[in-house]
Amino acid sequence: MAPRRKKIYEGKAKILYEGPEPGTLIQYFKDDATAGNGQRKEVFEGKGALNSRLSEFFMTGLNAIGVPTHFIRTLNMREQLVRQVEIIPLEVIVRNYAAGSMARRLGLDEGTQLPRPIVEFCYKADKLGDPLVPEEYIVAFGWASQQDLDDIVSLALRVNDFLSGVMHGVGIRLIDFKIEVGRIWDNDFPSLVVADEISPDSARLWDIATGRKLDKDVFRQNLGSLTDAYAEVARRLGVLPQGTTHHRIKPTLIN
Repeated sequence: MAPRRKKIYEGKAKILYEGPEPGTLIQYFKDDATAGNGQRKEVFEGKGALNSRLSEFFMTGLNAIGVPTHFIRTLNMREQLVRQVEIIPLEVIVRNYAAGSMARRLGLDEGTQLPRPIVEFCYKADKLGDPLVPEEYIVAFGWASQQDLDDIVSLALRVNDFLSGVMHGVGIRLIDFKIEVGRIWDNDFPSLVVADEISPDSARLWDIATGRKLDKDVFRQNLGSLTDAYAEVARRLGVLPQGTTHHRIKPTLIN
């Protein structure tokens, strides 16, 4: 029996364990799904494995075009080796179309195309409901410098260009997405990288032809099987072979 790993952090959808080498972590993808800031919870068998595969696909693609990420390599169907980073306590949201909280705040119809991609910041605090915050707050409270924010916006828009193109190529419209950004220190000089995950848990994805939702809104709005929606995204991207269902990728839990 292998020794139990030291748990560093557990969130709603992932667990971070101590990595095998200094400066690394093991990121484990859970089957849990939450909505309403954790008020509603459910477990979907195979969801963690799907999100791990999809996040690997996107992170590898970003690394290949020079957008730095924390991803190093996949260890198994649910676990990734990632670089340990200092997470900036912000959710970075890029919106191409009005949906979710933006549509409600501004009274816009869901799916309204925005004049240009809009980058928003939310303070990462579940107890406060991850409130939307302006750049002035971020700088004043020391969460990030103005230069950091400029670099984060640039990074987020590069991610948006990549994801939008990839998704459009398989008939999916990228409505919006959120990422987290972390600092990596090298000889006292910080650099910013995309961290956490990129998956249907953290993006809104609509079928271009039908408008069918292929993201966590399926769970939020009771629109059908969440894992079927995620598996459809994976099949279109070639992450799962055509004809494969999520029931065939039942992963083994690893302590």
